[in-house]
Amino acid sequence: MEDTKIFLSEKELPEAWFNIIPRLPNPPAPPLNPKTGKPVKPEELRPIFPQALIEQEMSQDPWIEIPEEVKAVYKLWRPTPLHRARNLEKALKTPARIYFKNESVSPPGSHKPNTAVAQAYYNKKEGIKRLATETGAGQWGSALSFACKLFGLECTVYMVKISYYQKPMRKSLMHIWGAEVYPSPTDRTEAGRKILKENPNTNGSLGIAISEAVEDAVTHEDTNYALGSVLNHVLLHQTIIGLETKKQLDLIGEKPDVLIGCVGGGSNFAGFAFPFIGDILEGKLSAEVIAVEPTSCPTLTKGVYQYDYGDTVGLTPLLLMYTLGHTFEPPGIHAGGLRYHGDAPLLCQLVKDGIIKAKAYPQTSCFEAAVLFARTEGIIPAPETSHAIKAAIDEAIKCKETGEEKVIVFNFSGHGHFDLVAYDAYLEGKLEDYDYPEEKIKEALAHLPKFPTGI
Repeated sequence: MEDTKIFLSEKELPEAWFNIIPRLPNPPAPPLNPKTGKPVKPEELRPIFPQALIEQEMSQDPWIEIPEEVKAVYKLWRPTPLHRARNLEKALKTPARIYFKNESVSPPGSHKPNTAVAQAYYNKKEGIKRLATETGAGQWGSALSFACKLFGLECTVYMVKISYYQKPMRKSLMHIWGAEVYPSPTDRTEAGRKILKENPNTNGSLGIAISEAVEDAVTHEDTNYALGSVLNHVLLHQTIIGLETKKQLDLIGEKPDVLIGCVGGGSNFAGFAFPFIGDILEGKLSAEVIAVEPTSCPTLTKGVYQYDYGDTVGLTPLLLMYTLGHTFEPPGIHAGGLRYHGDAPLLCQLVKDGIIKAKAYPQTSCFEAAVLFARTEGIIPAPETSHAIKAAIDEAIKCKETGEEKVIVFNFSGHGHFDLVAYDAYLEGKLEDYDYPEEKIKEALAHLPKFPTGI
């Protein structure tokens, strides 16, 4: 095919989200109440989530219809294009065909509004006035700010402190869309004050910011909590990415041999890969599925598969996942969206079952791949996205060595227009790789909940 970009019309926007839960070989392990060790009841989630999202979290329905109000907002940028990376292929001299799904064309510049819009809609429908959330690199915080503005909700964002200062433009974007943004940990919450007392110089972490946002929601009746990754309903909303990608590949008669995405909490990866994994589980597709993470926060590649808290302080239910320990504070890499101690339980289950492979890379090699991509394809990737690009390049080089004409497809989860300081650091030779912080992880793993023991 000679097409460089494959588009779908608005009429081809998916009508429903894809739910992988009823398609799994084994049912997912339930979240547990840390006080009782028993599965969390739906009513226990009511203080922070609207009923519709609680139902989606636990749904066994194979498809969940997308509300018309949500589709109307999606059409501001969806369906997103699928690109053939021909210039990158030429630069690599590979026989592989490389495609990327371009989620950077959304107003906030990433995949995140796919779930932010849905969450804002369901909360507005149930009478909620304000949403509280955390953000790492600012992609999620800006997406939720955007969605809240469209649906007339207030928005409070607790941004990981290292990213708050590394990425001031993301903060500006959130302010433009009307959100209030604070560097986490703050003195606004008990959780934040506790962390600051223990470590006044902390860089913060997603786990800490989650603790603050959850506490904010629980202590204000008109406020709910919104999470940008990890939970089942978040991954569900993101499957619009993979559903569109499948249609686009069908249009040009291609089937993927390799599917790749970066992983922090798992939402962009799962949204892209799960519709294809559904076909793999049914025997309709044979493809390698690769999840890519940073070596400095190697959850899938170095973590333990055990029940753990989703936040630092221990306010959330226990989730069965690969974890580095909820008290782990990763180094201040520029891929702030990948600095999370755990991962989505559904993603972790598929890694545990061998359906998804996990890889980890240091940040300098990912920035090298990102610069090559920008110089060939013209789009500057987010530092998080660069991890997927690095893996795609490695797979393409393997094809060059073996002569195989594989179809490699990856999710381009967001642009790096607000990350140029990091690119300057890389180009000036100032960007550092952080060693795998083994001692810090051992220390954090010592604080894992004593029950249940996990699997």
